[in-house]
Amino acid sequence: MRISTAQFYFQNTQQITNKQSEVNEQVKYLSSGKRVHTAKDDAVAYGTLAGYKDELANIEKYMRNITQAENRNDLQDISFATGEDIIQQLKQLFIQANNGTLSDADLKSLAQLGQNSQSQMLDLANTKDETGGYIFSGYQIDVEPFAQQPDGSVNYLGDSGVRELQIAKNVMVKTNQPGDQAFENVPNVIGDFSTNYVNNTSGISVSKAVIADPGAYDSVSNPPDYKFVFSAPNNLTVTDGLGATVYPTAAYTAGQTVAFNGIEVKISGNPLPGDEFDLKSQENISIFETIKSAIDWMNVGASPTNQTQHDVDYGEILSQLESSLNHMISRRTVAGVRGQLIDNQESNHLDRELNLAQGQSSIEDLDFAKAISTFEQSQVALQAAQQTFVQIKSLSLFNYI
Repeated sequence: MRISTAQFYFQNTQQITNKQSEVNEQVKYLSSGKRVHTAKDDAVAYGTLAGYKDELANIEKYMRNITQAENRNDLQDISFATGEDIIQQLKQLFIQANNGTLSDADLKSLAQLGQNSQSQMLDLANTKDETGGYIFSGYQIDVEPFAQQPDGSVNYLGDSGVRELQIAKNVMVKTNQPGDQAFENVPNVIGDFSTNYVNNTSGISVSKAVIADPGAYDSVSNPPDYKFVFSAPNNLTVTDGLGATVYPTAAYTAGQTVAFNGIEVKISGNPLPGDEFDLKSQENISIFETIKSAIDWMNVGASPTNQTQHDVDYGEILSQLESSLNHMISRRTVAGVRGQLIDNQESNHLDRELNLAQGQSSIEDLDFAKAISTFEQSQVALQAAQQTFVQIKSLSLFNYI
């Protein structure tokens, strides 16, 4: 068969090109350290690797969310720990103020320190995160959640929104505690009502006022405020906010539980005729309201108009400060529980990531000994093709004449 010069060059060039491609292919595997790049390398392995890569990508996304959730939760934990310290210091200050030897000037100075505590707590409640958003404003992260009014009271301007992040396929974690939940909803130490003492000559105080039977409680027909009036001889009458009698005049025995309209009230002390107080609905008392009450109490000075009532107020404020302290501890506990969930899920992801990476490596990674051997074989084949072509193309009939 006759072979033209053009055909000879074409076939040899094609053969050398193919051998060079094989060498280049082996270089690609060696440089990447991977044996599977595309489906043509190993269709089954390529499909399995796609599953591994998807799972690892999901874990990477969850780990980013975990980092963000950790940062938010740690900031809350630090804030509540600081809040505990502020209330504890104010509590000690308030106990110090109940010293009969202190002068008006001394009590004014302590009240000023109490004002500093309120400012610190307000600054704490308006804490921002690293992005500049308020952490205690619910969904309204651009709105400063707490604002102090001219009378010293503090209003909440945020909402009750709770934000969440997904940290696993079926696991969501809350990343904030709204301000009303964190600083406003402090349980009232006596129950569901607060007390306004109109006249108190005996030093009585309400130790419990709760809705004991919600089914019997009717705040429409018999609304608060409930007025308790003691008259001689030791009689008690209770009327509702409309003036209707809900507890007919009857003899009262010290320590007995007064029950009406699904409500139970217990009074400490021995009332005297003329003693009178009101109960208004108030299930929760703001930390700022309690701090303000403590400051106002100290600002009264060393000579209150009604020492008996002043002493009663002291006991109730001190109890509410203790409730506020416990509330801060409970909020910090919530942050701790969330932190534990985040840590556990992070550990699970790291274990899962390691397992997936090992599985991916077992399928995808190159056997270097085998790959180098194949590469060297390809190089030898390429060199042989090149040398053969050089030798053959120089042949001529003149070599045999």
